[in-house]
Amino acid sequence: MKTRLKIITVIFFLANSLRCSAQDFEYWHKFDTPAPLMQIAEEQPVIKPVSIPEIEPEISSTITETVKEKKIIKNIEIYGTNVITPERVTEQLSVKSGDEYSRELVQANLKSIYELGYFTERMKAIPVDNPDGTVTLKIMLEENAPVTDFTVEGNSVVSVEEILGVLLPMKGRPQNIGDINMAIAGIQDCYNAKGYILARVDSVSDDPDGTVNVSIKEGVINKILISGNEKTKDFVIERNILTEPGTVYNESVLKEDLVRLYATQSFKDVTREIEPAEEPDTYNITIKVEEQRTASISIGGGLDSITGVFGSAGISDNNFRGLNQRLSLNTLVGTGMIMNDSSVMKRMNMQAELSFFEPYFLNADTSLMSKLFYRDFGSYQVPLAIERRLGGEVTVAHRIKSNRNMTGTFSLGMENISLTEGDAGKIAGLYSKYNIPISERAKQLEGGLFLSLSPALLYDTRDNTTVTRKGTMASLRFDEEIGVLDFYKTHGKLTGMIKQYIPVGKKSSVSFMAKGGGRIHGDSMPDVMAYRLGGPYTIRGFKMSGVGTGDAFIMGSAEFATPIPFLDRTKFNFLNNVRLTAWVDAGKVFNPTITDKIYDRPIYAIATGVGMKLFVPGMGPLSIDYGIPLTNPGASGNKNGYFTFGVGDIMY
Repeated sequence: MKTRLKIITVIFFLANSLRCSAQDFEYWHKFDTPAPLMQIAEEQPVIKPVSIPEIEPEISSTITETVKEKKIIKNIEIYGTNVITPERVTEQLSVKSGDEYSRELVQANLKSIYELGYFTERMKAIPVDNPDGTVTLKIMLEENAPVTDFTVEGNSVVSVEEILGVLLPMKGRPQNIGDINMAIAGIQDCYNAKGYILARVDSVSDDPDGTVNVSIKEGVINKILISGNEKTKDFVIERNILTEPGTVYNESVLKEDLVRLYATQSFKDVTREIEPAEEPDTYNITIKVEEQRTASISIGGGLDSITGVFGSAGISDNNFRGLNQRLSLNTLVGTGMIMNDSSVMKRMNMQAELSFFEPYFLNADTSLMSKLFYRDFGSYQVPLAIERRLGGEVTVAHRIKSNRNMTGTFSLGMENISLTEGDAGKIAGLYSKYNIPISERAKQLEGGLFLSLSPALLYDTRDNTTVTRKGTMASLRFDEEIGVLDFYKTHGKLTGMIKQYIPVGKKSSVSFMAKGGGRIHGDSMPDVMAYRLGGPYTIRGFKMSGVGTGDAFIMGSAEFATPIPFLDRTKFNFLNNVRLTAWVDAGKVFNPTITDKIYDRPIYAIATGVGMKLFVPGMGPLSIDYGIPLTNPGASGNKNGYFTFGVGDIMY
């Protein structure tokens, strides 16, 4: 039995070596993952079932001498079974009691019994004459030696216990080539399910005492090579590849590496090849990249509730110096806030920002973003004031290893905020109307130079950042604003948000969002830093800050999003990202400012409406909404509601 087992299983191993196909490595849409990966360099053979050797089981020579005429088989008797029941053998027979005896038929049935795999080739079929003219067919069998134990060697990434779980059903039963081949396939399926697609059972042998020995080659990486890069430095690619030489190859882990490389936006295509190395059972992995043009000049425009009709221009390089760094300069000029109430000064909105992003800061899980900015616009926090902001910020983001969906950030910034009077006469009239001393206006116009320290936690399990249908997005952030020149203005704020997406049908979804924040300390927090409700990113159906401003707030919303009927079935992919929405927003401001009083803002609001979102990769949703207040809109509001225009999701 030992020699036969080795010969047969060698056939299986040769056929089974490196069984992979190109279909195993296909990816999904390019916005989410890299282009399809390349198949292993050589075409691999497909596993073929082990065939049972042709045998001629022994049939007693007395058959020809004693059975000289056609006779009927009266019964069939099975001898030599111990572990395998006679009934199991009988089930395999095509010949039955009452059939006419035929040497050829008996020969074929003996082969069927042998193909069960539990018996040696030493088997006999002896027909015995009965007094009534029939025959009794006696089948004499010999079981293979039983399996008594197992040994496993060569495994490191899959436990012995897990492998034995596949083998143990054979213990105590006669050795069976078919069962052994099925167990081998089961072991390799176990490896494949974990991503170890190069692992294979190298050999199987049996000892005289019935022990079956299994040897495994898991597929170790010899080298990781890089090709195709011209501008990008090798070490920049290498630091995104967490797979290391000397480890067992895992397709799932390498897939994450390639996704990470593709996400750098420096490459049009990222693939991999696997080739056997000179050392047996080791492999060389080649990461192939196709670089794309990363430097660009952009000119655009659009419509937004805050900036109005705007034009923008920018220059950027997403692979600066071939180090995968991003450097960009963007400018924007807009007509100023549209659909605003009379509290916002009519003034052009001007912005400029220089930003630098280092994706690999200290390690692969940490990034750094720095920016310098200037903004000049009609303030929507302080009525009829002109607001200018000049500053810079550095943010370090670290992906938490214990929970890959969570990221911690810390921001350090310096910002100078200045406010000047925009319409002194009008503001004086409003103060007089509500019997507020004009000296309070100076407090409203307070800005200052602030040093900000802002730790935050972000949690994101969304299935897709382009069109989200399920998952959770949450954030918690603390902002400590230290008055550099006027320390008494120092204050701290805590803000949190959670949004849950639930799929509906095949393409629709419903989402629920809760958000809140408040001043933790600092009674002299300037009005320009107050929280606000009203506008495209808070309570839709109200003008910017139209619900109110204060030092704390709570709000929530529910939204249903669905494709436009038939539009999502066109050949234009961008139309698949268009969604119609129906929503309800509600919120309240606490400790309102003077502005809320002189403009008779409602402080709390509930609104409902409909809208449309176009999801743009890298930017987020562009939204147009029309909302109608269900509660008192205030003197500056409109019971018939407003349009609002917004860009992107706000995490804080």
